[in-house]
Amino acid sequence: MASLGFSVGSGNSCLLPRAAVSDHSIPNSGRDGFNPLKKGGTSRKRLTSTNVASPPLPAIAAPHLPPSKESDDRRSHVAWTSVQQERWEGELHVQGQIPLWLKGTYLRNGPGLWHIEDYNFRHLFDGYAMLAKLHFENSRLIAGHRQIESDAYKAAMKSKKLCYREFSEVPKPDNFLSYIGELANLFSGASLTDNANTGVVQLGDGRVVCLTETQKGSIVIDPDTLDTIGKFEYTDSLGGLIHSAHPIVTETEFLTLLPDLINPGYLVVRMEPGTNERKVIGRVDCRQGPAPGWVHSFPMTEHYIIVPEMPLRYCAGNLLRAEPTPLYKFEWHPESKAYMHAMCKASGKIVASVEVPLFVTFHFINAYEEKDEDGRVTALIADCCEHNADTTILDKLRIQNLRSYTGEEDVLPDARVGRFRIPFDGSAYGELDAALDPNEHGKGMDMCSINPAFLGKKYRYAYACGAERPCNFPNTLTKIDLVEKKAKNWYEEGAVPSEPFFVARPGATEEDDGVVISMISEKNGGGYALVLDGTTFEEIARAKFPYGLPYGLHGCWVPKK
Repeated sequence: MASLGFSVGSGNSCLLPRAAVSDHSIPNSGRDGFNPLKKGGTSRKRLTSTNVASPPLPAIAAPHLPPSKESDDRRSHVAWTSVQQERWEGELHVQGQIPLWLKGTYLRNGPGLWHIEDYNFRHLFDGYAMLAKLHFENSRLIAGHRQIESDAYKAAMKSKKLCYREFSEVPKPDNFLSYIGELANLFSGASLTDNANTGVVQLGDGRVVCLTETQKGSIVIDPDTLDTIGKFEYTDSLGGLIHSAHPIVTETEFLTLLPDLINPGYLVVRMEPGTNERKVIGRVDCRQGPAPGWVHSFPMTEHYIIVPEMPLRYCAGNLLRAEPTPLYKFEWHPESKAYMHAMCKASGKIVASVEVPLFVTFHFINAYEEKDEDGRVTALIADCCEHNADTTILDKLRIQNLRSYTGEEDVLPDARVGRFRIPFDGSAYGELDAALDPNEHGKGMDMCSINPAFLGKKYRYAYACGAERPCNFPNTLTKIDLVEKKAKNWYEEGAVPSEPFFVARPGATEEDDGVVISMISEKNGGGYALVLDGTTFEEIARAKFPYGLPYGLHGCWVPKK
């Protein structure tokens, strides 16, 4: 891995490395010499460096983290390798042209450190949180990263050992009494991690919060410096230990779900900007099962909140285990069936509760209301990245599985854009089908974003990560057209792209008028920021990092003030 203290120079104009955009046939894209700006399959454009009027900013570097002793570290992809430095910042040399209207900061959260001394973490979701930023202004790009200073991270750095329960990791007790104490701390929540390594959101009042599945893992950060400011403390008395890792956040509200592990169900809560107090909208009782289904995310429409009840359910027994099961904190209960519940946002009343085919999803994409010619709501439509009810996706994300992949076997489980239909006619059953042929995106589908102006409304486009087979992880960026039922795919051999994040052009009237931002980890150990045109899905700019970043999860856009 290149030194993280590298200072970015001006460089010379050059052609972009080869990549490809195709309408839907991924298999041969990226291998036929296509230039990413080629249109209509014929023309080629030479990209030149952005003209920077003032000199680049100096790079800022911090001391290196403890040396990596990860197994297979030299052979593994940089996407699955711990970052070697706690903090870095500097200006990147841009190839292509960043639109002048793009002014603000893209923040991306995710795991960045998967070891403590000689001990290697098991799972992708265990890694200590690392926040990365891309600050766009005047067609220039300043990048940086920094570890989030959670209590779990600070304790591990000080004691050189695991001190809190992570996704698959449990601290090793020194003796029987410490084991009993650790169990007591589990029930009180004291031993649960605050490692906020999943998402990052900007609240309506401007505060920026990093999140994970545990409520205590809500941490306020400075979006400019990436400094950890402190815990986001909820001031209500709702209690509970966990919540949805993906709240729905708008300028006017913060919505989330609080699973009830004692009396299986979910509290649906709202928090207004400027407060830390959540207020209950309503409650959904689980239809079946020993515990509520995992709710990593959930969708909403303009007037309804949709609560999914997945048969992949929380499991208290697995929480107590010292060694993880293949499903970690969960159990698969197909006999308990699957349900979708619709709650009125205004009244908190359940207006529909239907059984649906079994499903497994981490991420919902969007939802909207289906209406008749008189404007009455007849059904809700909810789209998600659905894994064909295959729970093996969780164990495929073990770090060792990701690091040891040779590129020869096709081991990524199939996925699709799953479309639920929740009828409002009193029916007992809803529907779940593929919104388009999964072959359009290589039967891979996860890490999605949309134009936020269409949140909860009928929409046409979604951006996500798809697959070029064979692979072990989503390795393309894909633009889904839900009207034409087609996909355009970006692919570069050996690259691992993170979530494609859509930023709308100010004043835009078309849904896909904007850009898509992603961070790419390269097979040669490098990495770069990528900007695609939201409409054509063609590359318009990239900027290489002076080092390779680990894979990240979810991001948000913080507009320039």
